[in-house]
Amino acid sequence: MSSLGAFEYDKRVNTVEALRRSIANRLVYAVGKDLRSATQRDWLFAVFYAVRDRIMDCWRETRAQVEDQDAKRVYYLSMEFLTGRALTNAMLAADIYEPVRQACAQLGADFDALIDLEPDAGLGNGGLGRLAACFLDSMATLGLPGMGYGIRYEYGMFAQRIEHGQQVEEPDYWLVNGYPWEFMRPESSYTIRFGGRLVPQNGHSLWLDTEDVIATAYDSGVPGHKMRSVVTMRLWSARASGGVNLDAFNRGDYIQAVEEKNQSENVSRVLYPDDRTEHGRELRLRQEYFFVSASLQDILWRYLRNHTEFEQLADKVAIHLNDTHPALAVPELMRLLLDEHQLDWATAWGLCTRIFSYTNHTLMEEALESWPVELLTRMLPRHMGLIYEINARFLAEVHRRFPSDNALLRRISLIEERGVRRVLMANLSVLASHKVNGVSDLHSKLMVDTIFSDFVQMYPERFCNKTNGITPRRWLSQANPSLSALIDSRIGPDWRRDLDQLAKLRELADEPEFQNSFQLAKQHNKRRLADMIARNPGVVVDPESLFDVQAKRMHEYKRQLLNVLHIITRYHCILAQPQADWVPRTVIFAGKAASAYYMAKLIIRLINDVARVINNDPRTGGRLRVVFIPNYRVSLAEIIIPGANLSEQISTAGTEASGTGNMKFALNGALTIGTWDGANIEIANNVGLENIFVFGNRTEKVAELRGYGYRPRDYYEDNFELKCAIDRLAEGAFSPEEPDRYRDVVNALLESDHYQLLADYADYCDYQDKVDDLYRRPAAWTRSAILNVAGMGAFSSDRTIREYASEIWGVQPLALPPSASGS
Repeated sequence: MSSLGAFEYDKRVNTVEALRRSIANRLVYAVGKDLRSATQRDWLFAVFYAVRDRIMDCWRETRAQVEDQDAKRVYYLSMEFLTGRALTNAMLAADIYEPVRQACAQLGADFDALIDLEPDAGLGNGGLGRLAACFLDSMATLGLPGMGYGIRYEYGMFAQRIEHGQQVEEPDYWLVNGYPWEFMRPESSYTIRFGGRLVPQNGHSLWLDTEDVIATAYDSGVPGHKMRSVVTMRLWSARASGGVNLDAFNRGDYIQAVEEKNQSENVSRVLYPDDRTEHGRELRLRQEYFFVSASLQDILWRYLRNHTEFEQLADKVAIHLNDTHPALAVPELMRLLLDEHQLDWATAWGLCTRIFSYTNHTLMEEALESWPVELLTRMLPRHMGLIYEINARFLAEVHRRFPSDNALLRRISLIEERGVRRVLMANLSVLASHKVNGVSDLHSKLMVDTIFSDFVQMYPERFCNKTNGITPRRWLSQANPSLSALIDSRIGPDWRRDLDQLAKLRELADEPEFQNSFQLAKQHNKRRLADMIARNPGVVVDPESLFDVQAKRMHEYKRQLLNVLHIITRYHCILAQPQADWVPRTVIFAGKAASAYYMAKLIIRLINDVARVINNDPRTGGRLRVVFIPNYRVSLAEIIIPGANLSEQISTAGTEASGTGNMKFALNGALTIGTWDGANIEIANNVGLENIFVFGNRTEKVAELRGYGYRPRDYYEDNFELKCAIDRLAEGAFSPEEPDRYRDVVNALLESDHYQLLADYADYCDYQDKVDDLYRRPAAWTRSAILNVAGMGAFSSDRTIREYASEIWGVQPLALPPSASGS
């Protein structure tokens, strides 16, 4: 066996010639093709492998430095990582984008076609997963020792197709052609157990006769800017603990032969299984436990490689719960420490409350996760017992501190006793965490004043705010090359790691030359977006028109329906006053509705019906177009967001925790029309109230209306334009073939209007008129757009992660050698 000193390998260099040879070698020796037989997919994989090779040295060095420095690590647990495409991001991080493009050209490969061929990784759905992906990028850029843990879903949520105006869900089998960015790590496999029975033993429990699933790790590298370091994203894939049933197979019963194997492996099959059925809910719970159990076992295994006792566990390990999906990590860590490693309760619980931290992402009661006690008891009996014990000890402490407040005991318990008994996962997460944060100033204030107010009495020091952020590498440098090049030419390229440098653009906001160049960059992006819309959904739009964009998950609280009501009103006004000075406007929607969400899917259909009527009405003279772009995803957002003039962030005040889409649009020079909600408030404070359109009732007024009895019909009767818009819906003006199609929409607006669209309608329309007024003055509009970009320094995910690292996790950046820092 050769000595370690004799171990040598060829380090990669990044010249065009070296990259050309690497791609050619990878095509021949890794993909198994040559110039005559290579398909586009083969070229994509060859380029992927060649780029991945360049990431490996830094990735290996990062891992070695973490080990050598015995650094405290943060482990970020998230059910979603909406990473988007990896190849362009990696090339930009390694500063080899142009050399790879040139190498492909010399080999006769179509570089742009290859880039478009890469699928978006189907590992997330919305803001929660995209935030997690931005955070990994920032961890790597800042050189923080850490890992992201999640599930390697074979199928994403779904691919969205629009057929006859309706959302149709199709499988998103993003792994169908393989994923060359990842490494399978079969040596990192763990047994995950379900069901079974418990046998007490010496104060601990044996968990026997379980149904077992094997979790196997797949690692992908997330490179930081200029390859400062590479963070590992470790995803777990499920496989059966046994193979096919040979007896059944030999009998010819092929379905039964593989049934048990398939059921085991379904755990990592699909992101967000349909939870309308008991089977779907059970599968979701299995997914949550599967990934936290594998992750916790892996974390402890890694810690015990360098430590023989657990005294330093909280000094070396920080575990962050991204919402409540990973909350089962709390009883799982207790189980491992108590039953597998024989620690006493006080020591184990003391470690837990120093190790865990938790981000809350929602205040809406219906979105706060809970699980039936019966289901947890059946599937995870040891964990249910541990939750009971945690709750009993906690309530005893509450009673000691507040002996006369029995109502507090009921409110603060981990178990909801009314109706079906349920475990409240947010309460469990708060109790186990030494820090709990909201994700915007307003959200964090509301969090402590409402859903966690009782816990604040007990542990006021735990609660804090960490406003969300976005990575400028993905959302400006990669998504908007035109604007990035302009910014580079005036203030240099260092804003990619220090977004506060964008503040220098304020000095250029009134400079005619810079304004003109800024407008040209925006127009380039609008033409790119218009070309994409012409291909799918096949609507011709005018790039000179105002591009008004609402791209986000379809949900009633995000109020796409309020936008539709304004479109209908605008349409009626154009027909009534065709000679008026109308600002041509293209209203663009994109977003998926959960497959079981009836009202959200109905609103998608309404948008498409309204678009069909308006776009085919010659009386509008092209002054109003409506577009729904299907299958919204990260790679699509990278085209839509840079092309937007106006960003719709119109949630009911007090419902949007933060938002990150609002940050992405503003960073790319779109002006926001929005409510005083989430991070809109902080954006307004940073860009100036005169450079954002803030409308509608604020949180206090929303609560007051609900408290005194909100009457939506009063707004309907008192506003002619609103009444006309709703009446036209009720009459079937946009669905003449089925006049009653939107009866449920009309009834929801007039009978309950839970998210108070009608209360905000008049103010929203007034501010849309102000949007028109400003757009008629291109220099003034451009000035505001530039000041939006200039004010976005505070919204870098680098800032957010620095705050997490120093104020929550207690994690320090690695002391990296020059080779790992890109110098």
